[in-house]
Amino acid sequence: MFSAASTPPLSPRSTAGSPLSPRSPMRRLGSGPMFVSSPLKKTSEPVREIVPQFYFPNGPPAPKEIHEQCMVKIEEMFSGHPNGLPLSAFGPIVKEICKLPSFFSSSVFRKIDVNNTGLVTRSAFIDYWINDKLMSADTATKIFHVLKQPQKSYLTQDDFRPLLRELLATHRGLEFLQDTPEFQERYAQTVIYRIFYHVNRSGNGCLRLRELKRSNLVAAFEQVDAEDDINKVLRYFSYEHFYVIYCKFWEIDSDHDFKIDQDDLIRYGNHSLTYRIVDRIFSQAPKKLTSDEPGKMSYEDFVWFILSEEDKTSEPSLEYWFKCIDLDSDGIITRKDMLYFYEEQLHRMECMAHEPVLFDDIVCQMIDMINPEKEGIITLRDLKRCKLSGNFFNILFNLNKFVAFETRDPILMRQEREEPNLTEWDRFAHHEYIRLSMEENGEDASNGSAEVWDEPLEAPF
Repeated sequence: MFSAASTPPLSPRSTAGSPLSPRSPMRRLGSGPMFVSSPLKKTSEPVREIVPQFYFPNGPPAPKEIHEQCMVKIEEMFSGHPNGLPLSAFGPIVKEICKLPSFFSSSVFRKIDVNNTGLVTRSAFIDYWINDKLMSADTATKIFHVLKQPQKSYLTQDDFRPLLRELLATHRGLEFLQDTPEFQERYAQTVIYRIFYHVNRSGNGCLRLRELKRSNLVAAFEQVDAEDDINKVLRYFSYEHFYVIYCKFWEIDSDHDFKIDQDDLIRYGNHSLTYRIVDRIFSQAPKKLTSDEPGKMSYEDFVWFILSEEDKTSEPSLEYWFKCIDLDSDGIITRKDMLYFYEEQLHRMECMAHEPVLFDDIVCQMIDMINPEKEGIITLRDLKRCKLSGNFFNILFNLNKFVAFETRDPILMRQEREEPNLTEWDRFAHHEYIRLSMEENGEDASNGSAEVWDEPLEAPF
């Protein structure tokens, strides 16, 4: 299939024995008024207190005992290597001292060996890891500082490439790809695109430490390091997920130039999408296309599309489709916006001999489904609160999924309740991988979807 390819002073405290206290023995009852100095006069210098440091950008310093244990461990591992350790012997340092996944070895090594000597000395490691306070930092901060470029305050896609190269070279679950370097590269690209789709919530390509800490990426790194079966790591790294994404892209890329146009995308999912929603995608409403050719969608753009299309419960997906439906980009979806997209759906129902559902009827169902805070308009916040937001979008531009929801199998619904940890994307990728693998083996397979379009239709508008 792929052969072509400072703090103020403390407030002073009053004491019971002060001269101005009613209990003071110096105050004589019945005597005349006492002449005292003004209470506003400063009688003494305020006590200055030194506030200890309470903010540590890289985390609080390690306890003395932990620091000493770490130094002893460093001495043991560098013992017998006065000139330093080579990369091949650096793995235990990363795992046992740095407490990072094993495939970070080369990234940490090259971060210290800036002169490319091929060796990391004991003093150089201590200067980088201990003196720079990385030893006491949390795991996300360690990873961020290891991967980012000097003088930069964010991570880019390129910063992850050396990490993926080492993973591909060392992970047992990816050994079978060593004979196909072109697919090693595609796998690495797909993992990076998925990471930025979910983690880089600002969508600007600059992944910051705050975004990394709020994500599940660190947990995914740790899982992939401990798990031999790469397909059990559903977040980002599953090879089966990559296989599905790549094959779906290849299926609709008619001329296999690794770019797809509107005619290609309209064939996705057996022509399940409307022409109007495809127009909005290529107008770059949800995301600026990265292809260097106008009117074309790159593989990266397709990864964003398919992740959004097949799991409309995730926040990135809801934001993606909200921008598509919000025609005037005013931050709200109005009746007018919904009508624009539903007109084509209505036409498609008639063409497929479905009983048409009039817009006035369906819009009432959609409003009841979302239950917006303000009557008559739907905001992104409304959609994020609703568990059926995906069906809201399917009603507007994906007839196959709309019909499938209306006629959903109770058995499948029960299976979904029994596996709450699986996302819609996980379920889609699992079933699609089975279908694709059966086709690869020459077996008859059905994707089990609802009624589909076997032939493309002319754009009705």
